[in-house]
Amino acid sequence: MRQRCRRRLGFQFDETYFKPRGIPLSSLEEVKITDEELETLRLRYIEKIDQEEAAKRMGISQSQYQRDLSFALEKISKALIEGNAISIKRSSAIAS
Repeated sequence: MRQRCRRRLGFQFDETYFKPRGIPLSSLEEVKITDEELETLRLRYIEKIDQEEAAKRMGISQSQYQRDLSFALEKISKALIEGNAISIKRSSAIAS
C-alpha cells in the first residue's frame, strides 16, 4: 500500500464529536472522519471551489480529492441515517 500524501488544510476544526442529542456518547457507535475529509467538504460545499482547484489547495491529485470527498460523504450519511456519533480525528496534515 502506498504511503498517504500529507494534505494542506486551510482551516482548523475545533470540535471533536458530533452526536445525537440526549443519548450518551458511550452508548453510540462512532463514525470516524479525518480533518482532511472535513477539509474536502469545506472546500467543495462551503467555499464552493471546484475539485481541480480544491485538490491543488490541498496538495493532492484531483482523483485523490474525489476519493476523499466520496468517503467523507459516505461516512457522514451513514452517521446521520443510523444515528451514530461522528468523531473527528486529527491528522498530520499541514495547516496552511
